[in-house]
Amino acid sequence: MSDLVSFGKIFWAIIFLIVGFFVLRFLSSVLESFAERSTNYRITIKGLIPIVKISGWAFTLFIIIAGIFQPPIATVLTVTASVGIAVGFAAQDIIKNIFGGIMILFDRPFQVGDKIEIGKYYGEVVEIGLRSTRINTPDDSFVSVPYAEVMNTSVSNSNTGEPNCQVVAEIYLPINIDTTKARQIAIESAQVSRFIYLNKPITVLFFNEVKERRSYLKMRLKAYVSDIRNEFAFKSDMTEIAMKEFIKNGIVDPKELK
Repeated sequence: MSDLVSFGKIFWAIIFLIVGFFVLRFLSSVLESFAERSTNYRITIKGLIPIVKISGWAFTLFIIIAGIFQPPIATVLTVTASVGIAVGFAAQDIIKNIFGGIMILFDRPFQVGDKIEIGKYYGEVVEIGLRSTRINTPDDSFVSVPYAEVMNTSVSNSNTGEPNCQVVAEIYLPINIDTTKARQIAIESAQVSRFIYLNKPITVLFFNEVKERRSYLKMRLKAYVSDIRNEFAFKSDMTEIAMKEFIKNGIVDPKELK
C-alpha cells in the first residue's frame, strides 16, 4: 500500500489537478473570447467548451491514475466496484444528473448559446456543466437546471444552433380594418428594423378574438432576428414601428388606445 500511495505521488497528483484546472480554465476563456467576436460562429465555438472540459478532466484523471499511481488492474477493479457501490447509494441524484449531462452531450437537444425553454424557464444556455445546465433568463437571472429534470421535461429550442430565431409580435387591431393594407404595413415595419434577418420569410396572420364582449383582430407578425440576443429588442422594435404606421395611416384610432 505504501508503494501505491506515497507523499511524492500525492504531491504530483495535486500538481496535475491544479495544472489541469488552470489549463482548462484558460482554454475555456479563450474559446469564450473567440465565440463572442462572431455572431455566426458563437454557438458553434461555445458548443466545444463542455466537450473540452469533460475530455480535459478525463485525460487529467487518466494521467494521475495510470501515470502516477500505476495501481494493479485487480486493485483498480476492486476500488472501482467499491466506490461505485458506495457512491451509488450515497449520491443517486448526483449520478442521475451526471449521466443526464452525458446524454445531453450525445443527444444534443441544445448547446451553449441556444435559446431554450425548460419547464417554466426560458433563456440562453450559457453553460453545460457536469451536473446541470445554466440558463440566462430575459430578466438577466441565472438559473441552474439539473439534468435529471431536463431528462424528464420537454425542451423547446428556439434556434437549434443557428444565430437567428423566429420572433412573434402580437398586436390587437379593430375588427373592420383593411387587412391587406395592415399586412403590408406590418411586413415593411419588420423589414426596416435593424435587427431583421432577411434570409427567412416574414409572415403576418390574423385571428379573431373576443375580449370584454368586443371582437378584435389579433395580428401575429412573425419574422426572424439576426442575433438571438436581440430577440426582445426586435419584438419591441416591430411593435413600435407597426403601431406608429397604423396610427399614421388611420388603421388605428389613437383615441381608442386611451
